Amino acid sequence: MNEPAYIKLGEQSLQAKTEQAVKAMSCCTLCPRRCKADRNSGETGFCQTGKKAVVASFNAHFGEEAPLVGNNGSGTIFFTHCNLLCNFCQNYEISHLGDGSTVTDRQLADIMLLLQSMGCHNINFVTPSHVVPQILGATLLAARQGLSIPLVYNTGGYDLVETLKLLDGVIDIYMPDFKFWDDTIAEQTCNAKDYRQVACGALKEMYRQVGDLKIDEKGLAYRGLLVRHLVLPGGLAGTRQVMRFIALEISQQTYVNIMPQYHPCGLAHETPSLSKPLEAKTYHEALQVAVEEGITRLDDRRPLIFRR
Repeated sequence: MNEPAYIKLGEQSLQAKTEQAVKAMSCCTLCPRRCKADRNSGETGFCQTGKKAVVASFNAHFGEEAPLVGNNGSGTIFFTHCNLLCNFCQNYEISHLGDGSTVTDRQLADIMLLLQSMGCHNINFVTPSHVVPQILGATLLAARQGLSIPLVYNTGGYDLVETLKLLDGVIDIYMPDFKFWDDTIAEQTCNAKDYRQVACGALKEMYRQVGDLKIDEKGLAYRGLLVRHLVLPGGLAGTRQVMRFIALEISQQTYVNIMPQYHPCGLAHETPSLSKPLEAKTYHEALQVAVEEGITRLDDRRPLIFRR
């Protein structure tokens, strides 16, 4: 059995990381928004989250990549709010409108232990960038009570290297999106003109920590980097440039999921070119582009139906 990183790290080091992260919330610069809100005193910045995390839902999820799902599912915990807020977000009610319940670190730890008891193969933190201190605190508590499955950091890719370093030795599997290459598109859709610059730095740090995705004899991932890329209508995601960056500056062995799920949600109509569903042709062209740029370790699921 492959021992998770946070167990190897040890309680003392995990405690120190937790304390450092919690202290940082007093003038929060944990994400690229650098709001400087005093979250420990109840203030909320861009992410609308104070000292405690907010959870929208948790379950054994079977819609993730095969190396995460296995037979029993990935133990997903969907955090409310977000530090990116894409206008086309498919979880708009959670990210923008704030659906969810406030939880203490103890309650979050109990959720993690419950998902493990259900047989889930990992704990999958969805939209975690703004709740790193709470994740560290809950992991510390859960590990004391026998948590022993990998942790997955399932992020939009808008993560500061300094904050990711707090997770070094804690997270087993990083699963970032690389959403856009073009600064203008990033600014129009999520008011994050620096998205590309931040995501490039984040992926490099993630890869430094965990390397290429490693899969055991049962077909389950236990450590490494898995990158997601949502194909957007009209090539707006900049797929060729993203794949070239991954191949040349990360690794040609990077496990990549080229995703076809785009459909207009939330405020997508604010960007006219995003007001229509993705066409099958655009998606298949994106797959070909990835191969042309040297990415061949692709998630092998294929869509059955595209909207017209």
